[in-house]
Amino acid sequence: MSASQSFHRAHGRAHDALRPVNLELDAMKYAEGSALIEVGDTKVLVSASVEPRVPPFRRERGGWLTAEYSMLPRATHTRSTRDVTKGRPSGRSSEIQRLIGRSLRAAVDLDALPEITVTIDCDVLQADGGTRTASITAAYVATVQALGKLFLTGDLPRWPILHQVAAISVGRVKGTALLDLDYAEDQEAEVDMNVVATAAGELVEVQGTGEGATFRRDELDRLLDLALAGVDELAAAQRSVLRPLLEEVETVRARGRRRAASPKDESSLWGPPA
Repeated sequence: MSASQSFHRAHGRAHDALRPVNLELDAMKYAEGSALIEVGDTKVLVSASVEPRVPPFRRERGGWLTAEYSMLPRATHTRSTRDVTKGRPSGRSSEIQRLIGRSLRAAVDLDALPEITVTIDCDVLQADGGTRTASITAAYVATVQALGKLFLTGDLPRWPILHQVAAISVGRVKGTALLDLDYAEDQEAEVDMNVVATAAGELVEVQGTGEGATFRRDELDRLLDLALAGVDELAAAQRSVLRPLLEEVETVRARGRRRAASPKDESSLWGPPA
């Protein structure tokens, strides 16, 4: 597998270069956490909602985190039918939302949460390859924002984020190892892989397959190296948009936990009788 430019990418992009990445916080008005990510022409809107309930298997054990994923009907070249019209998520949507949930649960200490559920909603506005990896990268940002708000108001006993997580695709196209495949490249790929990893370079999940071809162990290592370099760049973008919030969190952690205000006795609200 060559690292040369034998395969010429659109817009002259290098084999080891990400598409332009834009990550925006507070993309939605009402959600506890939200982010809009653009990776090239792929656009995903992500929200993190917090509800005071957990599945039965998490009762008296802590919190829970789950995810849902869907694409707008015209996110692709031709209109697709909404999952709700079919009465259930497609097999692809189900597989992707399970991946997103697993990836974010690796980032969060669920036992540090009270009995709340964080639901991640990933809606693809426009798809040009890498929608699941973009969803994970933005979902981390939305989740940290939602939990950061709870921590700063004293509603979390301790900071629950264990790892910073992001994801990217890699593949082999015409013998060349490529980072961050767009749709056209994905269609031509002999090897296709999605990699979820921490900012520290630890792997969370690797999904890889030979698309009608095989690949050697050294090629796998080359692709993983490309992916981890891409995750490192995405992690920097995540830290940039989260910096003000995380600085507030670190200030509170440095001076010790701030307890939530106790509810006042009703009689104290009225004062002595006149």
